[in-house]
Amino acid sequence: MGGDGGVELTIPAAAQALEKFSDIVLTLVGNEDQIKSLLPQNLATTDRVQIVHAPDVITDEDKPGNVLRSGKASSMYVAAELAKDEKVQAMVSAGNTGALLMIGRHLLKTIPGIHKPAIVATIPGASRQAFLLDVGANPDCSAQQLFEFAVMGSVLAESLDASSARVGLLNIGAEQFKGTDIVRQTSEKLEQCEEIDYVGFVEANELFEGKADVVVCDGYVGNVTIKSSAGVANVVKKLLAEGIDNNSLLDSPSTSVLTRLTARINPQRFNGASLLGLQGSIIKSHGNATQEGFAYAIQQAMTEIENAVPQLIAKKVAAIIEAN
Repeated sequence: MGGDGGVELTIPAAAQALEKFSDIVLTLVGNEDQIKSLLPQNLATTDRVQIVHAPDVITDEDKPGNVLRSGKASSMYVAAELAKDEKVQAMVSAGNTGALLMIGRHLLKTIPGIHKPAIVATIPGASRQAFLLDVGANPDCSAQQLFEFAVMGSVLAESLDASSARVGLLNIGAEQFKGTDIVRQTSEKLEQCEEIDYVGFVEANELFEGKADVVVCDGYVGNVTIKSSAGVANVVKKLLAEGIDNNSLLDSPSTSVLTRLTARINPQRFNGASLLGLQGSIIKSHGNATQEGFAYAIQQAMTEIENAVPQLIAKKVAAIIEAN
């Protein structure tokens, strides 16, 4: 029910995911009448779709601190309960981020050894994608929390690629004396941890150049970074689209390259940020995501299920605690 588009966007996106992936079952949580009115007829009668009625909605104006007391009949709370009770394997929401974090921590709990969950976003790269965390859950972080983010991010990256994940810290320079005390303390922790392939500081201009597979920062810096990057990508995408439209040789090689590049940097392809550190899978979609973007968030949930990311994080955290 959340996000700028509400059910008028999320239900068509759910239908799109069901048509694309034949092996998923979706539980749609919210106002049953609204959901049924938007669900295609062929999906309304299939056993691949279940509807759970939740009469209330948590809006962006609701304070996260109040949701545990007054939001128990909301679609967000009910959906998180389904994940806690393992009636679903993952939850996807485009709603209030603070409320989602509050409900997620309350119901699913954090993995032993993890103090706070982090929101991780996928970013495109010149050679391969990378992961940035935290991008909004924790504006202020200790060195220990940043270290935990590095552990969780490396597990996520390695679950998608058999090779060891290179981990870097976002900083204002590459020199050891640069950055805040907390960033430098985190760097020392990572250098001493043999279980993590730490490559040092990463500057903002290196984010998309493949220097690291995982880049760690606090939630304030990460949120500004990811939104700035999405804004630049949208501008470039628009300019590329104008270039294609103005090209009279529509079948020319240059137009083909522009078309592929436009698709490659499309921010909607990277929608769907995992709340890492919980004992279950919750995926946060951007509130302003398009139908295409929300469908990608569902796909991200499927990937996290297939790779058992929370279980892998718990295993690696336990191993690091024992070793150190």
